[in-house]
Amino acid sequence: MQFLLILAIVFVFYVIWKYWTLLIGAGYDPTPTKYVCRMLELAEISEDDIVYDLGSGDGRILIAAARVYGARAVGIEADPSRFIYSWLNVLVSGQVKRARVKFGDLFKKNISDATIVTLFLFRPANEKLKDKLLRELKPGTRIVSYVWRFEGWEMQGYLPENRLYLYVIK
Repeated sequence: MQFLLILAIVFVFYVIWKYWTLLIGAGYDPTPTKYVCRMLELAEISEDDIVYDLGSGDGRILIAAARVYGARAVGIEADPSRFIYSWLNVLVSGQVKRARVKFGDLFKKNISDATIVTLFLFRPANEKLKDKLLRELKPGTRIVSYVWRFEGWEMQGYLPENRLYLYVIK
């Protein structure tokens, strides 16, 4: 009986840890590793870019942008445990000069220096972000969304087999 109670408590804590960020924009569901470089390549990343990953999770996109492409990268993460985990991943990867993680709500952080924005949020979060992206990002900034489209925005690129959507701020 005690074992079942402990198992139930662990399960409840796991569900809360994994999904409480739904209140902000998306639960924790990391972008599959095989799509990380495809996202960055779709955005035509270069070493001159500043990549922002909104809801950066474990930091995999930041690390790839810095290590593989030589770009600077900034992640924004609202979950304290994932923030610490991604910060440690960046540290261990040796990319601390090119990648960093900011703690906080992606809707409240300034992203105006981004040249590329990556995200894997839910449709309501994407829709809520539209005004912020248009207000803060400079013309020419590329946005790559995994799975969810921005309704009403014209795509500039699309990888249908990977559900990757590219938009460019005009």
